[in-house]
Amino acid sequence: MKTAVAQRSALRGRIPKVPFWAQILLALVLGALLGWVAKSGDVHWLQVTLDKIGSLFVQLLMVVVAPLVFFAILVSITNLRNVANAARLATRTLMWFMITSLIAVSIGLAIGLLTDPGSGTGLTAADGAAPKKHGSWLDFLTGIIPTDVVTPFTQLNVLQIVFMAAVAGVAVLQIGEKAQPLLTFSESVLELLQKVLWWVIRLAPLGSLGLVGRAIYKYGWDLIGKYATFTADIYVGCAIVLFGVYPLLLATVAKVNPLQFFKGAWPAIQLAFVSRSSVGTMPLTQKVTERLGVPKEYTSFAVPFGATTKMDGCASIYPAIAAIFVAQVFGVPLQLRDYLLIAFVSVIGSAATAGLTGATVMLTLTLSTLGLPMAGVGLLLAIDPIVDMMRTATNVAGQSVIPIIVAARENILDRRAFETADGAHLEAEAQPVAA
Repeated sequence: MKTAVAQRSALRGRIPKVPFWAQILLALVLGALLGWVAKSGDVHWLQVTLDKIGSLFVQLLMVVVAPLVFFAILVSITNLRNVANAARLATRTLMWFMITSLIAVSIGLAIGLLTDPGSGTGLTAADGAAPKKHGSWLDFLTGIIPTDVVTPFTQLNVLQIVFMAAVAGVAVLQIGEKAQPLLTFSESVLELLQKVLWWVIRLAPLGSLGLVGRAIYKYGWDLIGKYATFTADIYVGCAIVLFGVYPLLLATVAKVNPLQFFKGAWPAIQLAFVSRSSVGTMPLTQKVTERLGVPKEYTSFAVPFGATTKMDGCASIYPAIAAIFVAQVFGVPLQLRDYLLIAFVSVIGSAATAGLTGATVMLTLTLSTLGLPMAGVGLLLAIDPIVDMMRTATNVAGQSVIPIIVAARENILDRRAFETADGAHLEAEAQPVAA
């Protein structure tokens, strides 16, 4: 009996474990292939299967989003009491959020002006439709405050959940010792939710297969052809920020090795690419940021804060290029004042995205500020799943980069931990445990 067990253990030892990133890559390729088969052969059962797999993965991510955001923000605010110069850290974090947002939107505007993404597409106003809901500055400001404490959770209004969590966190700090039981409970619930979400993360390869396959069979390569310039602009703009701006800031401001950052943070970036959810990726983002040497007390504030407000992909690059695209399709000339408004909306209004899949609210906020037709949103909804993957990966990378920069500037970054951080450890945790 022992010999048989030993043989099975030896056999498992000889079978190499597939790295998590390789599982994701293989799933993306297989998903694209199956999506092509489902579309070209009109294989209905395969279309339904891909749709169900992708939908269930996103559903599993979203089911814990509302309570996760609430308890993460509440605990993160109370954790600031354990950090020296908490107000200074919070201010510096917000400042760098705004600086990098301004850089990102400038890159988006430059790319849009150079490439004219809306010209020659063959699209007209008839191809678009006004969204059922859209954002305005009045809606944004008044919509922060909920009408009751239940609706934000049932309707997944993350902005209102963040507001309630922030109020609760400040109240806990003000009450002090009497609120300790509530804080202990909140910390326990947060750990529980993060553990459940980590189980979901282990299903990411399967989810990526379904999501990519569904996007291919539903929208096809022909659609990408019509939006080729726009799609390329989004990917190029995000790539410049992700692989150009962030490494430059890490090297010059934080004075750390950018390659080491990607080595440590890559599991969160690749999960963001697949899941298309900053909030869904938040526990993993927090974990990789801690392993990159940022103190846990500060990380537990900065990452949840960033997951709901730090959106260089969705709230800076995307609305800048999308606004130029919509203006060109509808034949509306943009002036210098309009470009300045785009930058203003991106820097100030990014909280409207609230870390959820997609950036429709942010786009409608930008279009309404510029006075552009809301039907332009309908033109971009079809291509949104494809561009959203790169947008979200950029978002999550920024949500980890900024805490590292601030921690390095404030001399609280553990540089030895940063230099030894390895995302492979997280990938190993994502592997099924052998019985």
